[in-house]
Amino acid sequence: MKYLGYRLPVFLWVLALAAVTMMAPTASSAAGDKGIDTDAAAALQALYSQSDSAKTLGKAAKGVLVFPQITKGGFIVGGHYGEGVLIVDGKQIGRYSTVQASYGLQAGLQKYAYAMFFMTQEALDWLKTTKGWELGIGPSIVIVDEGAGKNFSTTTLKSEIYAFFFGQKGLMGGMGIQGTKISKMK
Repeated sequence: MKYLGYRLPVFLWVLALAAVTMMAPTASSAAGDKGIDTDAAAALQALYSQSDSAKTLGKAAKGVLVFPQITKGGFIVGGHYGEGVLIVDGKQIGRYSTVQASYGLQAGLQKYAYAMFFMTQEALDWLKTTKGWELGIGPSIVIVDEGAGKNFSTTTLKSEIYAFFFGQKGLMGGMGIQGTKISKMK
């Protein structure tokens, strides 16, 4: 039993790494795919059409990081991967990836999008200057749900970053960004 107890967590972490690696496109396909720019713009417009709160945030934000399609999957060990675009003053100025590995009671496969609205220049600079940003370290993030989002106005916005999840398809328990790492793509 000790042998299995010792080896099982190592095996599960290797399995999680393999799952995330399989979901990630190769560097050459990511660099050659201009569709991510179009997909990000379309996803942001879809969010704006569904949420007045997102529209309000978009007008006040210093920048918006949009991940138009995140693929999340797992069975006990899981992960997610997606690519996104940073938009500042209506221009796409950089590409980013998001990766997460997790372990726990989970099963399923899901695709979704998320957008992060950077409300201060300091928060936006943090994203631009870090070499891989682990969420939870650095600027404060508020995940917006429809109930809380209905009360936004430009005078009530107090957090540095607001995040919206949208376009969910598939079945998988839980939605969160803890343990997520965002990195600038080359």
